Amino acid sequence: MKCPFCHHIESKVTDSRNANEMNAIRRRRECLQCSQRFTTFETVDANIQVKKRNGNFEDFSIEKLISGIDAAARHTRVSHQRVRAIANEIAVQLMEMQSKEIDTTKLGEIVMKRLQSIDTICYIRFACVYKRFKDVDELMDAIQTVGLEK
Repeated sequence: MKCPFCHHIESKVTDSRNANEMNAIRRRRECLQCSQRFTTFETVDANIQVKKRNGNFEDFSIEKLISGIDAAARHTRVSHQRVRAIANEIAVQLMEMQSKEIDTTKLGEIVMKRLQSIDTICYIRFACVYKRFKDVDELMDAIQTVGLEK
C-alpha cells in the first residue's frame, strides 16, 4: 500500500475492523518510512455484469442502485442511510449468489422484495419505474397486491 504522504510502498497495519455499512474492512496503517498514519478501506471487487433489457451488459454499480432506491424513497420514512444499507445488503446477496451476471429483471425483483417489506410507498414508486406500468389499472393492481399481502 503506497503512503499518501511520502509515496513509500511499505506500510504496516496497526488496526483492522469491519466497516459493515460499506461492506468493507477498515485498516489503519502506518508508513514504515515517514511514520504517518492513514486509513484504507478494502472491498471485494465482485465484478458482476448486469444484463440490460436491450441485451447490453454493464458493470454492477452500487452507486446506481443507491440512486434508484433513493429516488423511490424520497419523502418517505426511509432515510438515505437506510437506503445505503439496503443497497449494501443487496450487493452482498449478489456476491453470495456467486454468479458473474444478473439480468435487470432479477435484480429489480430482489430490490422490490426488500422494499416491499420496508416501506409500501417506496416499493410502489420503485415498481412504477421498474415494471414500466402502461396505465393506471396496472398501478392499481400493484397497490392492491401490496395491500392484500399485509
